[in-house]
Amino acid sequence: MLNVNNRLTAMKRAVLIRVVQLQLAGTLAENIDAIPEELIPDDAVPVRKDLAADRAAVRARILADLGLLVEKTDSSKPLSAYVEEALSREKPDFPFMTMLTDACHGCKSAHFYVTSLCQGCEARPCVVNCPKKAIEVVNHRAHIDREACIGCGLCHQNCSYHVIVGFAPPCENACPVNALYKDENGIEHIDYEKCTFCGACRRVCPFGAMQPRSQLTDVIRQIQSGKKVHAIYAPAVAGQFKAQPGQLESALRKAGFAKVWEVAIGADITADREAHEFEERMAEGAPMMTTSCCPAWVRLAQIHVPDIVPAISTTRSPMHYTGELAKKADPECVTVFIGPCLAKRREAFDDEFVDYALSVDEIDALLAAMEIDITKMEGTTGKYVPTVSGRNFAKIGGVAESVRLRVKDKSKLKPYIVNGMTKPAVRQLQAWGKMVAGKAPLAPDAPNLVEVMCCEGGCIAGPGIITNAKLGLGLLAKYVAGGSTPGADGKPIPCDMDDVVRNETNA
Repeated sequence: MLNVNNRLTAMKRAVLIRVVQLQLAGTLAENIDAIPEELIPDDAVPVRKDLAADRAAVRARILADLGLLVEKTDSSKPLSAYVEEALSREKPDFPFMTMLTDACHGCKSAHFYVTSLCQGCEARPCVVNCPKKAIEVVNHRAHIDREACIGCGLCHQNCSYHVIVGFAPPCENACPVNALYKDENGIEHIDYEKCTFCGACRRVCPFGAMQPRSQLTDVIRQIQSGKKVHAIYAPAVAGQFKAQPGQLESALRKAGFAKVWEVAIGADITADREAHEFEERMAEGAPMMTTSCCPAWVRLAQIHVPDIVPAISTTRSPMHYTGELAKKADPECVTVFIGPCLAKRREAFDDEFVDYALSVDEIDALLAAMEIDITKMEGTTGKYVPTVSGRNFAKIGGVAESVRLRVKDKSKLKPYIVNGMTKPAVRQLQAWGKMVAGKAPLAPDAPNLVEVMCCEGGCIAGPGIITNAKLGLGLLAKYVAGGSTPGADGKPIPCDMDDVVRNETNA
């Protein structure tokens, strides 16, 4: 994963801030075409072959920030020609990611090569372990036959000197479901029917070629139209800003949101219902239940691990329940989920209680464009305080622990945490899926409660974060510490939806 502090992140932020500034000023159509040259001036040092190529990448990024599918835009048309389309659309549409071909570096396909440090050793483990006999030693140095090589990596794994180096496009290497492919020019493309919108490719690409289709333009339009727009922010968001409790809420209100809800409230509801569902399933003899709050995992299972789908909890996600709370409090409001996740856009698209989904970096750009400093805001919070366990949904293991706290007979629990969706993790889930489907015997050591998080470290490390994971965990811990504590009997405080609405309506 790329560190969040880099030139690419700064450029992405600068582009989005400028788009937001122009929209807020009402001059988007008049000035949008000037952005590429503003951000890539004539005296800049090109990253790509020349400044024109760098400006083309910025142009593509602007189109994505307008929420457009860049693959379907015309490079000969000015950016201003797309402003009306962006400002008039009824709602977001599929897919929720777009490929910026002008930003793609066209990395070479995965392959291994032998460096000049090869010793031509007597053992020759590279030669012996190659299943395709694609390696031979010539003049005391190993050579790989590119035509015969299948890229298995056994030569790399077995070299005693570690001088056989593997290379793979970071996006392809990170995608757990092989949803990326190259065209004849070496440019990457996304197979949206395979894609789970986990954001792994976006997280690792050092050229920023994969980008979400932003919904920030839509949200600003709703606020400017006078609608009551409610922000519902995920626990992971609180671990992204160096702010005291309540300052984020105040900043979002100043930005134009009529009300702000903690999604940790919904997490309490999810944990309560998921614990009850787990007890019911185990009583019925089910071999396993997996958590359901990670939408990238749910989509991955539906497409790539269908055998395990019956084991996925039917309990809805914290986002869903918080959106329901907001709609109960004000049926006319527009709900906007804020989190570090790209896949939430897919979930929100199908959710009757959530209208839009934004990522942390988009909210950061909005606040920056409006010159709102969170650290200088007064703290204001709602009347209902979620539990510590509800707020801990943001980190790995937090969901399973929240469920464990609520299960009556904890001795029957055999939890397992899938910490990040990798290709080996997919294979493990496929093996468990065969057990769930009755295609393989149930292994005695198989878990019965599986928490699956597509992002390593949990939501706090999602593809839309603005703070490095270590700092984010520290900030999250401070936020979690302000949560409500379990009752005197040691059980978490139950979350009653109607009670929350009664309290929050007048907050």
